[in-house]
Amino acid sequence: MNQLNLGIGTRLQHTRFGPGVIVGVKYATYLISFINAGIKEIDKADEQLDEIIAENVSEEIETHSEVEKSLLKILQLWGGITEKVPLGDKWIGGTVLIQPADKTLKPKEIPVDDFFHKIVMLRDRLRVLEQNINSHKTLTDEDKVNLQQYITRCYGSLTTFNVLFKNKEQCFVGDKSSKED
Repeated sequence: MNQLNLGIGTRLQHTRFGPGVIVGVKYATYLISFINAGIKEIDKADEQLDEIIAENVSEEIETHSEVEKSLLKILQLWGGITEKVPLGDKWIGGTVLIQPADKTLKPKEIPVDDFFHKIVMLRDRLRVLEQNINSHKTLTDEDKVNLQQYITRCYGSLTTFNVLFKNKEQCFVGDKSSKED
């Protein structure tokens, strides 16, 4: 086969493996899902490979992972998709114990992972709220600033939970000039 830059979705026929579809493109090889043989990595210059229906033919080599990374970045910026936020190593497998003052009542035990996930979801929802306020068409600038100040105070109230974060750049940050928290 002389075409070296076929794209994902191209249907092929291989003398040994039978019919298949390109599911990944690397520099010198294709990842092909064959009906009878599963996924195989085949050299682009393999003489036993014949193109049936070409799709996404390109001069550039673009790996699936690069496209995936770009798409995820766009979705995170605009789609409200949460980023992966790691829990601090010392908390992995730990529990949060909430003990009532009345010892006759049963305490509540929550895995730290679950507790942390809820905190991160709260942070992400505050960020979406912040974006919606800033892009709102009918709110005045003064209203936006006032609402933004409440959100900043919410972040400040949540700084207590920063001990759970593995990466400091993902922690909560409140109003640095305020001594409220």
